[in-house]
Amino acid sequence: MIQRKLNDLIRKRLNDKKVIVVLGPRQSGKTTLLKQLVKQQDKDYLWWNGDETDIREKLKKPTSTLLRSLIGNYKLIIIDEAQRIENIGLCIKLIYDNIENVKVIASGSSAFELANKINEPLTGRKWEYFLHPLSYGEMTDHHGTTDEKRLLEHRMVYGYYPEVINNPGDEKAVLQQLSDSYLYKDILMWEKIQKPDKLETLVQALAFQLGNQVSYNELSNITGLDKETVERYIMLLERAFVVFRLRTFSRNLRTELKRSRKIYFYDNGLRNAVIRNFNPVNLRNDTGALWENFLVNERMKYLEYNQVFTNRYFWRTHDRKEIDYIEERDGKLFAAEFKWNKKAKLKFPKIFAATYPESEMLLITPDNFENFVV
Repeated sequence: MIQRKLNDLIRKRLNDKKVIVVLGPRQSGKTTLLKQLVKQQDKDYLWWNGDETDIREKLKKPTSTLLRSLIGNYKLIIIDEAQRIENIGLCIKLIYDNIENVKVIASGSSAFELANKINEPLTGRKWEYFLHPLSYGEMTDHHGTTDEKRLLEHRMVYGYYPEVINNPGDEKAVLQQLSDSYLYKDILMWEKIQKPDKLETLVQALAFQLGNQVSYNELSNITGLDKETVERYIMLLERAFVVFRLRTFSRNLRTELKRSRKIYFYDNGLRNAVIRNFNPVNLRNDTGALWENFLVNERMKYLEYNQVFTNRYFWRTHDRKEIDYIEERDGKLFAAEFKWNKKAKLKFPKIFAATYPESEMLLITPDNFENFVV
């Protein structure tokens, strides 16, 4: 069993009163994580699965009296696929406010309804965590740094979904199944998407523009959707944990781009499934973009699992001087350039160094990336 970094973080919160909410992409391992957690407890637990029709019906119109009768003497309640349950936020709030000594852990594969139904009712009553697909750090803990580093190029192509990791030799079929079955499921379930084929075209366009600045006008021309719809669909893809945006950093220069953005996929393998390209790294023309997506993802996992709170950006000027990645924390800037070529030299735009002289500058290559992601 591959141990998840989030396991230890959540266990530290099991003895207080607050509700624990675990969000993350479909098939990222949330149910497995919850099963690991309850096995480590010495108390009986009640498991409610939001995919089960009878559970949804029982909890549809919750009252504290009804919930007391359902919970009985249980002290730990697990609510899996919680976003499927109507009024789930009110249900959990009633348990929190009215039933003593009961701990609730809820998981959801989509931020759509779960966030909308939970955030307001549970203000000040919850700890919220995000479970990514597996990470480089989790895999080095599992079978050692040497083995995982040997698999670096493989991970850049096939990614870190647990089912992919657990089915060596069958990665393409697993990823295509994930892509075809789960990629748009939450969006199509919760939103009235009139043109799902246009949504698919948009996702493919984002996949081909990986690592580049994204223009909503250009995406509008590619998809045949108006600019506002493109922006809305991208927001929905973010809330379904398919992609995420990185904003541009600007402070002092008139030449800095102010409103630009880059869009990354939560997993390299899923991105490659979207464009149906599983060629090895040495046969690709998008290796630099894959390397960038890999590093931004792994850094995000590291920051979240280690509770490092920082703002994240990229930087670019109108005359196309750029830096791949910037973190801002505790009043200091940390700038990083990502190069797949191990022989690349550290070379940052002079104007950035002059404008932000206190910033720390890093060059990340396959020779030193572990210090960045573990």
